[in-house]
Amino acid sequence: MGADVDLEREIQELKRRHNAVILAHYYQESEIQDVADFVGDSLALAQAAAKTQADVIVFCGVHFMAETAKILNPTRRVLLPDLKAGCSLSDRCPPAAFRAFKEKHPEHFVVSYVNSSAAVKAMSDVICTSSNAVKIVNQVPRDRQILFAPDQHLGRYVMKQTGRDMVLWPGSCIVHEIFSEKRLVQLKVQHPDAEVVAHPECEEAVLRHADFIGSTKGLLDYVLKSPKREFIVVTEAGILHQMKRGAPDKLFIPAPPDNDCSCNECPYMRLNTLEKLYQCMRDGTPELTLPAELQAAALTPLRRMLEWSL
Repeated sequence: MGADVDLEREIQELKRRHNAVILAHYYQESEIQDVADFVGDSLALAQAAAKTQADVIVFCGVHFMAETAKILNPTRRVLLPDLKAGCSLSDRCPPAAFRAFKEKHPEHFVVSYVNSSAAVKAMSDVICTSSNAVKIVNQVPRDRQILFAPDQHLGRYVMKQTGRDMVLWPGSCIVHEIFSEKRLVQLKVQHPDAEVVAHPECEEAVLRHADFIGSTKGLLDYVLKSPKREFIVVTEAGILHQMKRGAPDKLFIPAPPDNDCSCNECPYMRLNTLEKLYQCMRDGTPELTLPAELQAAALTPLRRMLEWSL
């Protein structure tokens, strides 16, 4: 691609030409967040997808998010800059294995985290996100036992918050499971005035050091409202862009993972780039498609989530 191409301007023109809307997750690179029509977490993006009147939804996130948009908009085109942008949490819960797991607990009410495939969603009673998981589980009838999948760490956090016992699928996110408790404690010593904010997908050993635990949107709202000036942020580093935009006078320190990196980035989220976004809007591909029967089956638990989130 020629160096003289103004990608941002071209993307805006393509958006007008095709009546397209660009939805981007907080974990996308900052350049993509800046050209998006809507930036949010999984719940907010699902709500935005459900309300859109655009002919084309360009989803800058990972595969399961684009699937969710397609399920909620079966007649609209959904484009994803890179179809290889998957999710370790979703991949660690294969539909066939989940079906066998579910059959061992036939009377359980199935609550599935949005970080799952369309096939797993279709086998669920309701979907949740980290923003609404506690609210959703609290609405499950008290006489029903619950099966929660696929993130065990979020599941344990929800159990503590709700007092509900749940059978947990043993899944986890490669981004959030690698945060180092030892390195986090070292950071706290170096920054004694900093508050620690963490995503509930993190391991319990890390969460016990947090001053606040919440979804990506919850973390953003908290640091913007807090009178504190320094924060150690224990989630994917992409959210720091919105934090810095909202509070440029505050210090945001990315918590280091248990490796040689200084911050933690999702390798799948980072597959999407501004150039790939431009190319997919220009060429109308790659387009995400799903079998109609699967879309219909997954739509019911997704709609229930949106209703229970009101």
